[in-house]
Amino acid sequence: MTFGQDHGWGSSVGESTEILAAYLDRGGNSVDTANIYTNGHAEAIIGDYLASRPGVRDRIVLGTKFFANLHEQDPNGGGPGRKAIMNQLEDSLRRLRTDHVDLYWLHNFDPVTPVEETLRTLDDLVRAGKIRYIGFSDVPAWATAEAATITRFRGWAPIVGLQLEYSLLERTSEGELLPMAQALGMGAMAWSPLRSGHLSGKYTRANGGPVDTARGDLVGGPRERDYPVLEVLDKVAAEAGATPAAVALAWVHGRAGIASTILGARRREQFEQNLAALDVTLTAAQVAALEEVSAPSLNFPAENNRTLARALQFAGARVDGVESAVLPLLRASAVRY
Repeated sequence: MTFGQDHGWGSSVGESTEILAAYLDRGGNSVDTANIYTNGHAEAIIGDYLASRPGVRDRIVLGTKFFANLHEQDPNGGGPGRKAIMNQLEDSLRRLRTDHVDLYWLHNFDPVTPVEETLRTLDDLVRAGKIRYIGFSDVPAWATAEAATITRFRGWAPIVGLQLEYSLLERTSEGELLPMAQALGMGAMAWSPLRSGHLSGKYTRANGGPVDTARGDLVGGPRERDYPVLEVLDKVAAEAGATPAAVALAWVHGRAGIASTILGARRREQFEQNLAALDVTLTAAQVAALEEVSAPSLNFPAENNRTLARALQFAGARVDGVESAVLPLLRASAVRY
């Protein structure tokens, strides 16, 4: 998303290719982009880089996303309908200078287009060899589960991946999305693990305004409820001898169900600093401190499900030799038939 300066911020073409080269040199093998990122320029930068280095394309998992409409006044220019999907893919393949993408992501949820139309089109493209696998990004859990069920019933290409925002400042995915991904065998890819830079260490209560005015207009600064998390993060980082950004990334990378974490550095220096997260090992106490201060407020039934297992024990019974601590929801004298 940071490749190209078409939105008034981001990396120049030269710096984008430097970051990409450094990533691949360090063993990176997954590149994620989208048709909307810098109006297609991000895809073109990646495509030009890969075209100039024969053999590299086949060594990476290349993913891009569809949904956004890049054609003014064209109602069929975007979205998840058959015509739009096929046109968007051809445009992305041209910019990426390849004949297929490894992961093709539905970028957003559309409550209007029949999901069967979207899924059948994607299955056709898998069979045609133009895409290898299908993923959903920023789609509600219920809609993703419905789509996954349809693909299994129809024998269509399955949904193998899920992209979701996830960080110490955004943990609501723990309510439905992450449990669904684990239950249905989908790999979860976390985006914005630093919450648009809010977890990078550059924000404090004393310095709460936008630090980068170019992008600050888009993402804003931390919320008041974020500062307790930032303060604990700074403390843990000092204990671990690492930067707050490295600790925040290490926490995300170590979470159950997270298969991959997206880095979106704008400068080579930022990218190198983020890679330091691979060398960070948090203690149980440090993880507990971060989890406690950042605990999300989840709605029913997700919140109840956290402790529902205990309620399945018969009150007063011994389970595996342990006395049940569950109080009876209804006393026998209160039951009426």
